[in-house]
Amino acid sequence: MDESIEKVCPVCGKPRFKMMDFPLLDGRDGFEKREVKIMCDCEIAARNERDERERREKEIALIHDLKKLSLIDERLSGVNFSTCKVDESNSKMIGIARKYVDNFDEMYKECQGLLFFGDVGTGKSYIAAAIANELMNRLIPVVMTSFVRLLQEMQGFETDNTEFIQRLNRAKLLVIDDLGAERGTDYALERVYEVIDSRYRSKKPIILTTNMQYKAMQECQDIRYVRIYDRIFEMCYPVKFTGKSWRKKDAVDRFGRMSELFAECS
Repeated sequence: MDESIEKVCPVCGKPRFKMMDFPLLDGRDGFEKREVKIMCDCEIAARNERDERERREKEIALIHDLKKLSLIDERLSGVNFSTCKVDESNSKMIGIARKYVDNFDEMYKECQGLLFFGDVGTGKSYIAAAIANELMNRLIPVVMTSFVRLLQEMQGFETDNTEFIQRLNRAKLLVIDDLGAERGTDYALERVYEVIDSRYRSKKPIILTTNMQYKAMQECQDIRYVRIYDRIFEMCYPVKFTGKSWRKKDAVDRFGRMSELFAECS
């Protein structure tokens, strides 16, 4: 026993030593009492605080590393729920997105993803990015990218994409924008299936956005696509995006502002 250590912690008042039974090692049966050092409440709290700090530091380092894999557009890098424009056409979708983020622990446990589908410009990518950024702000590892960019990255790994996909699957959530924009070659479709299937097998959720219609995906007869869609239907809750194109609306508003500005020149 270290005589320099007080037997009782002067701060929390809990004992720092405990008498324990140790077996005799001289061939005799029986035990002898020995005094051993234990942690008091102060030391336990300090250890827990240190462990929590190290855990958060590892999470921050992981998020920083995964951001290098993310190919999110600069225009979407600062998106969150507070920047979302809400109207009658998208209030339901934003509500679903908020619920998903607030209940992400359960979504992750259930390997529950989302499929955002609908016409071009209805805000699918924007709200998907808001989910990704909100979760990253909560120190949850997320990667957001597109299949077009993923395919470009995967070409550098030649025939074996295992290492690259393993890096993707370090993220608790994978968000992939614009499913269907990639070229429909056998190579591209095999890579798309490989990424989605890897999430399924690793029991980690995925969020996908697509301009394709859900019914068209359900009725597809091409086996190359069918096996991709079957995995998606199994993993993702479908969310239809409706309403007018935000891009067209913004363009009209911008045209109006410019018309007023340039009218002063006439």
